[in-house]
Amino acid sequence: MGRDRVHPIEVESMRILASRVDLSHLRPLSRAVTERVVHSAADVRYVDDLVLDEDSLRLGWEALRDGAPIVADSRMVAAGITGADAAVPLTWDGVADLARERGTTRSAAAIGLACERFGPGAVWVVGNAPTALEAVIALAPDPALVVGLPVGFVGAVESKAALRDSGLPAVSNRSELGGSAVAAAAVNALLYSAPTAFEENPR
Repeated sequence: MGRDRVHPIEVESMRILASRVDLSHLRPLSRAVTERVVHSAADVRYVDDLVLDEDSLRLGWEALRDGAPIVADSRMVAAGITGADAAVPLTWDGVADLARERGTTRSAAAIGLACERFGPGAVWVVGNAPTALEAVIALAPDPALVVGLPVGFVGAVESKAALRDSGLPAVSNRSELGGSAVAAAAVNALLYSAPTAFEENPR
């Protein structure tokens, strides 16, 4: 958890972001996630689009601190998570056969397999497939946090609304925006947040 060095380009990017948008009203982890998501996409629309809950983020931070498994819906999401390893069940043997057998997408079938392997307390990260997010909502056992930021015009908005309605601890957004980079960025924001960043604002 946390980093020793930050690249100068990232420092300058965050300076530019701060000059354009005031995020001082956000609580520490919500601010960290917002900053890193906006930075990853160079898109300030996320400031108003993200739906964040500080207590949920704190649960996710604690789980990551304690070494909770991270499950990603794609290789791109996993590659973007730079502070920890993430499992990618889509790459596992038997996923395509299971998808055909169940009449579902490979992404949803992969999540189904992952839910059989990972118990309560995992962090689930979806940046691509709405069907993967739907499967997480339906099947994931007591997740520590669900980062649900799939991108697209078909099913993305609806799956993210379903995540919010589920009551699970979550990161989501309201629009069609999303994708691998922003989903990974949300996780990295938590991985890189030191406890001193929010100890003065306990739950």
